Amino acid sequence: MAINLELVGKKSEPIIHKYAWRDVVLYALGIGANTDELDFLFEMGDLKVFPTFAVVPSFKALVQATSNLNVNPMMILHGEQTVILHNPIPPEGEMSTVSEVTGIYDKGKAALVVVKAETSIDGSPVFDNIFTIFARGEGGFGGDRGPEALKADPPAGNPPDFRVEYKTLAQQALLYRLSGDTNPLHASPQFAAMGGFERPILHGLCTYGHAGRAVLHSVCGGDPARFKSFAARFASVVFPGDTIVTEGWRERAGRYIVRASTQDGKTVLSNSVAEVVE
Repeated sequence: MAINLELVGKKSEPIIHKYAWRDVVLYALGIGANTDELDFLFEMGDLKVFPTFAVVPSFKALVQATSNLNVNPMMILHGEQTVILHNPIPPEGEMSTVSEVTGIYDKGKAALVVVKAETSIDGSPVFDNIFTIFARGEGGFGGDRGPEALKADPPAGNPPDFRVEYKTLAQQALLYRLSGDTNPLHASPQFAAMGGFERPILHGLCTYGHAGRAVLHSVCGGDPARFKSFAARFASVVFPGDTIVTEGWRERAGRYIVRASTQDGKTVLSNSVAEVVE
């Protein structure tokens, strides 16, 4: 089947997402929040929302866009993820998301598809998501190769300015999937085997959330209003029970190069950049 190039430039109808405190707390637990983070877990107070919760209301926009691509869903890989915050996310409300396929690029053996989703509350922008996905086997159609990928390598020989270790739970993927990504690859050993994995893997966006959580506590003082953006490339998979080690190097004021690895040194998020208010 040929990839649907006519999607480029077309905006979706608004996707409405209603949520309450239980949803943001469930997400917080899904990305490993613990008892020392009650500001994000206990509703009787000034409940905070992790900035990376932004991926949850927008996930339907990604699913909708990919379902219209006319490609085999088993051949799709989530390559990169960017969240841009305009305002802190309130602990409850009704959001409206409009998405657009901004480009489909020819990478030879695969097509690279970029989807931008803009989310607002009552017309005021709250956050944007940029999803980059690879449709394997859909390249070679003669299109533009597209922009170069973000290059953000840690400075050689320099120790990180922060390092955080979060051990994931054996049931982490089963918990995270309750926030909306119910792909059976993350729950069923049979589906995992079909995907070539020895057992179910952790959602890439769960790994992304763990890394974002580390950035928030390390350089934003736990204040979501100081977290401005986080762009990351998915480099490898995490298995539930692994430890996610997030390191950051201060490149300049308000900008950190970030890398996440597992306990065995395998890089799982690469070429990643976080922008904050210092």
